[in-house]
Parts: sequence; structure tokens; C-alpha cells
Amino acid sequence: MTGFETRHVIVTGGGGGIGSATVRRFVAQGAHVSVFDRDLAGATRVADAVTEAGGTAKAFACDITDRPQVEQAVAAAIDAFGPVAVLVNNAGWDIFRPFLKTTPEEWQQLIAINLVGALHMHHVVLPGMVEQRYGRIINIASDAARVGSSGEAVYAACKAGLVALSKTLAREHARHSITVNVVCPGPTDTALFADYKEGAGNPEKLVEAFRRSIPLGRIGEPEDLPGAIVFFASDAASFVTGQVLSVSGGLSMAG
Repeated sequence: MTGFETRHVIVTGGGGGIGSATVRRFVAQGAHVSVFDRDLAGATRVADAVTEAGGTAKAFACDITDRPQVEQAVAAAIDAFGPVAVLVNNAGWDIFRPFLKTTPEEWQQLIAINLVGALHMHHVVLPGMVEQRYGRIINIASDAARVGSSGEAVYAACKAGLVALSKTLAREHARHSITVNVVCPGPTDTALFADYKEGAGNPEKLVEAFRRSIPLGRIGEPEDLPGAIVFFASDAASFVTGQVLSVSGGLSMAG
């Protein structure tokens, strides 16, 4: 797909596995990418790597749970690359524990990162998209939001909330030529999945169980996600909004 030349794309959690793969794909399509991450060193490594390869990207420190920091980072990104055409809300965090063994303090942290952080990003970026009457928003949720996942109750609840938010914003802003869609990864070999395996009594057995349950026969890789994300951001998807797509090797086939 083409059509991203000089368009400004923000990717949150851009220093991580799925985020960095997404940054690289957009840069390869000619976009100017703002790499948002609370880990500035990680974001800088990603931005520097794509810049050295001839692309255009810049790192910004941004804790999406901190509204003033979001406002400052978005303003700085717009100063660098102009109005935001595409927002990819990818940043997320999880703990892996049965619900009754979690604490209210952990719930608050999960909600702050996985739901409230995305609310901040939408609330700060959307006014500019409305003004220019153009925008593409892709929210990264999870198959846990669609079918549930043992040990991820609050995370699944947050991601389900993100799906509902996306559908509502898609309705509210269709008249502004803004589309809002959702990509739901299944089990993917990221740092988050590594934490999940660490919490298991037998990580190798857990991974093998996942492999057997996935029709395509393997755990996902970060590079499996950007194709769907870039599609939703492209002009090829200009008549697609409010949709949810699983990228899970067929693990879930929700209608």
C-alpha cells in the first residue's frame, strides 16, 4: 500500500515489539512517524534506526496516563511533522493473575494505561482531525476483549471498553471523514507475552498449548500486525469504520 508520503503518524508504545514493527512499516510507506513511549530510550532506538535507514521518525517521551504530558508530546510532534493524519493507540500493559488474586491498586494501573491513556490520546488528537476533516485512528485491543482470557480479567475489560469507545467515536466522527477501527492481536511474541510465560508453572507447556490451539500453528510475531494496521490507515479502507479485526492465526473467529 502507498499513499502515506509525508503523512504524520503517531504510534504510542512505539518502542515495543508491535509498536516498533508498526513504526517501521509506516516509515517504509513514506510516513513521518512520531514514536511515543514512556521509555524514551526505547523510542529513540527505534526512531534512530529507521532514520539511519533513510526514513523519517522522531522519538517523544510520553506517559499516556499523564494528560499534561500527552498534550505536550502531541504539540511537539505537530511542531515537528505537522497535523496528525493517523493515530495508532498501541501502548498497553498487563498482569497475568486470576481476578481474585489481583488488587484494586493493580486495577487502577491497568485501567489507567489500557483505557484512560487511550482516552487522553483521542481527546487531544481528535480536535485537529476534526478541524482538517480527515483522520485515521487504529486502536490496538486484544482478542481477550472479544472472547475473554483467564488471568486477564481487568485487562480484557479495558480492551473491551476500547472496542466500544472505538465504535462510538466511529459513529460520532464519520461526518468529519475520520475512521476509527480496531485490531485485536492474539498471542504474540512480545515482552508482554514473555511476562505471561514467566507467570506460568510450565512456560514450554503453555506455549505448546497455544500453538496447538492456533489453526495456523504458531505464536504470532510483532511483524504480523502492521499489515492490518496500515490497511485501516490507508485510503483503501476509506469506507471502513467501526470494525474489529483479529490477527490471531485463527485462534478466535468472532463474527
